[in-house]
Amino acid sequence: MRTALLRGLPAALLTVLSLTTAPAAHAAETVPLTEAVAMLPLATESRDGYTREAFKHWNSGDDPADDCTTRNEVLINEAVEAPAVGPRCRLTGGTWWSYYDQTTVTSASGLDIDHMVPLAEAWDSGASAWTPQRREAYANDQGQDASLVAVTARSNRSKADQDPAQWMPPASDVHCRYAAEWTATKLRWNLTVDDTEYATLNDLATTCPDQTVTYTPAT
Repeated sequence: MRTALLRGLPAALLTVLSLTTAPAAHAAETVPLTEAVAMLPLATESRDGYTREAFKHWNSGDDPADDCTTRNEVLINEAVEAPAVGPRCRLTGGTWWSYYDQTTVTSASGLDIDHMVPLAEAWDSGASAWTPQRREAYANDQGQDASLVAVTARSNRSKADQDPAQWMPPASDVHCRYAAEWTATKLRWNLTVDDTEYATLNDLATTCPDQTVTYTPAT
């Protein structure tokens, strides 16, 4: 009945109706780091049942037609000097800045794509209850710049699955940024923090009075 009624309406009115009835997209929010940390839900972490294979990556990325995986799309997007993109998304040349350790990298093979909040940490913090599809979306998230970061393989492997209470970037002058991006990722995906992690982030926030956190809740 509703479909029949809609067929009789002018196209322009149908367009207006579709715009007003479509679900609203989540807007980005920007808050001070101290306030953002206070918004993080506290919970006890558990790694029971975790396997890395529970998070499918790297998939065909944001643009399946470009022949690039998420990894290569991130590398292209974060390049300081763009690499040449060949058949099957083979990257040659290019320059990247690994902000964790303030290092310039001139080969894509020397970079890892770091999950700002590691997959194991995400599992501990709530992702264990997600569907496989949501875990895949998390593992390939390009909807927020902070979620995936191109960094040196050395710094990424030093970090492993540790949270800020256990590991911070070697370059101390980026600690405020790192704390903000970690917090933004947890807020985006509604992930919890444990007591020690919260205390560390709170301490960092007090030393970063001008730092803000911008995040967009994931759909």
